[in-house]
Amino acid sequence: MFAKGLSTIGLLLVSNVFMTLAWYLHLKLQEMKVISFWPVWAVVLFSWSIALFEYSFQVPANRIGFEGNGGPFSLLELKVIQEVITLTVFTVFSMTLFGTRLAWNHVAAFICLILAVWFAFQK
Repeated sequence: MFAKGLSTIGLLLVSNVFMTLAWYLHLKLQEMKVISFWPVWAVVLFSWSIALFEYSFQVPANRIGFEGNGGPFSLLELKVIQEVITLTVFTVFSMTLFGTRLAWNHVAAFICLILAVWFAFQK
């Protein structure tokens, strides 16, 4: 059960890296003048090509982790875990590539997310 939980979290982490790239990498590439003249449809196709990899990790993560398939997590727990991973990956991405700085309210929001995970796992 522990191995399934770790596998699920690992797959969700990889999935969310691809998701963040699919959603936001084009903005950085545009800023760098790499794809400045691409039409929107080309940017969408570019993002979809990355999102395919996201789904290739997301779907197995949910199948392995879901208690209905012998995993350790309820559907709601899977979603809360996924959201916390998403925001963590996005924060690292935005700080690294866009120079975003965390303010007190961002730290407060992360504390609330940690509390959300704790509440979600209470029986």
